[in-house]
Amino acid sequence: MTTPPTAPPGGVRVVALGGGHGLAASLSALRLLDTRLTGIVTVADNGGSSGRLREELGVLPPGDLRMALAALCADDQWGRQWATVLQHRFSSDGPLDQHAVGNLLIAAIWGILDDHVAGLDLVGDLLGARGRVLPMAAVPLHIEADVHLHADPERLTVVRGQAQVASVDGQVVSVRLDPEDPPACPEAVEAVEAADWVVVGPGSWFTSVMPNLLVPQLRDALERTSARRALVLNLSEQEGETEGLSPTDHLEVLAAHAPDLRLDVVLADHSLVDDAGVLERAARSLGARVVAADVAVARGADQHDPARLARAFEGFLRAGIQ
Repeated sequence: MTTPPTAPPGGVRVVALGGGHGLAASLSALRLLDTRLTGIVTVADNGGSSGRLREELGVLPPGDLRMALAALCADDQWGRQWATVLQHRFSSDGPLDQHAVGNLLIAAIWGILDDHVAGLDLVGDLLGARGRVLPMAAVPLHIEADVHLHADPERLTVVRGQAQVASVDGQVVSVRLDPEDPPACPEAVEAVEAADWVVVGPGSWFTSVMPNLLVPQLRDALERTSARRALVLNLSEQEGETEGLSPTDHLEVLAAHAPDLRLDVVLADHSLVDDAGVLERAARSLGARVVAADVAVARGADQHDPARLARAFEGFLRAGIQ
C-alpha cells in the first residue's frame, strides 16, 4: 500500500462516498471545514472520455476521480488554476475531442507508476488537494440494472452500463455490479474503518451512490465502522434514473441494496421535508434522524451550494447529533 499524503493535524476524519457532481458537491463543502477528508469514488463509468480511456488503456475510468480531485484543490491561485486545467476539455475534429485534460493526466501517471492509488496521491500533491481521493474498487466495474422501460412497463429489462442506466427511458428497480464481488481498494476500506464520519451522497442514486454499497468489502467496512454515518439526499428527481422517486423512495432504495447499513443523519433540504413526518419515519427505520437545512444554490434548484452544505455539515460533524 502507498503512504497517504501528510494530513493536517486535528480535524474530523470524514470519508465521503459517491461519484460525479454529487460527490464533488460534498467534498467542496467539507473542505471548507476543519476536516481530514477522503473521497471514495465509484469506478463504473463507461461513457465519454472516461469510457474511451477505459476501453483503450484498460485503466479505471478517471472522470469521477478527476472531479473529486478538482473539488479538493486548494482555494488559492495555484489550486484554482489547476482545477481549471483538470476540468478543461479539448474541442476538435480529431481523437482528442471532449477528452478532459485531467483524465489524460491521471491515465498518464497511472501508466508510469502502474499504481492507481499512488497516481492519485501524486496528482493530489500537484494540486495541493485538501484531502485524498481513492477508487472504491481496484478494478473497473460495469453496472447492470433491472428496469421497467416505459415502452414495456410490464416486463423487467436488463440494462448494462453506467451511461445507459443513467439515461434509461424507464424506472430503475435495482442495480448490481459486474463482477459481483470486486476487490475493494484496501486504502478505501482502511479510511472507512478509521473515520469519525462517513458521508454518502448526494448524486446519481443508482449509478453513483448505490455502487459504493455493492462492493462487499467496502459495504462490510461501512457496516462495522465506529464512524457515524450521514446520508445527503438529492434535491430533485433525476430524469430517467430516479424519475418519479420521492425522498422516502430514495431511502427505501438504499435499504434494499444495503439492508444492514444503519445511519445516524439524513440531511435534507427544507423543501424535501413533509409536514406529515413521512420522511422522518423512513429515516428512523434506518436508525437516523432528519437534519433539515437550506442547502440548494437557490429555491427550486437541483444543485447544492457548497457554503450552505458546509454549514449544515458543521452542525453535526463536530458536536455529534444535536
